[in-house]
Amino acid sequence: MKTNAMRILDSLNIRYDVHQYPNDDEHLDAIHVAEILNVDAEQVCKTIVTGNELRQVFVFCLPGLFDINLKRAKILTGSHEIELVKSDRLRTLTGYIRGGCSPLGMIRPYPLYVEESAQLFPVIYVSAGLRGFQISLHPDDLVRATNGTYAKFI
Repeated sequence: MKTNAMRILDSLNIRYDVHQYPNDDEHLDAIHVAEILNVDAEQVCKTIVTGNELRQVFVFCLPGLFDINLKRAKILTGSHEIELVKSDRLRTLTGYIRGGCSPLGMIRPYPLYVEESAQLFPVIYVSAGLRGFQISLHPDDLVRATNGTYAKFI
């Protein structure tokens, strides 16, 4: 089975590994995924989708141990106001649901910011686009595949 995220990486000849794990609605966070996969929690990244006062969407990929600093996100995006997108709007904007939101293969190509600390690791883990599936890949490959940018926002 291939997700959109996997097909994008395949089309770009980017090497990745798929990791399947049992999941439930109670444990959707990156820290829980890191425990199940037995990897450093700083390597498992969550995808945070935000919107600003102009209805622009920005996506942030950051280690599961940390929370996004919305003040830094505002400055980074040039927004006056920025807030997390509510779960009920997530699917409409991205095509994904909470716990299975990948930074790859969203409905539209939104600006993606990858926390600069991701560069400390040879691989990071991001959602493959379905609950219970993670992709591990080099952080530079994620940035390349998404036209993303490294930035400091935690």
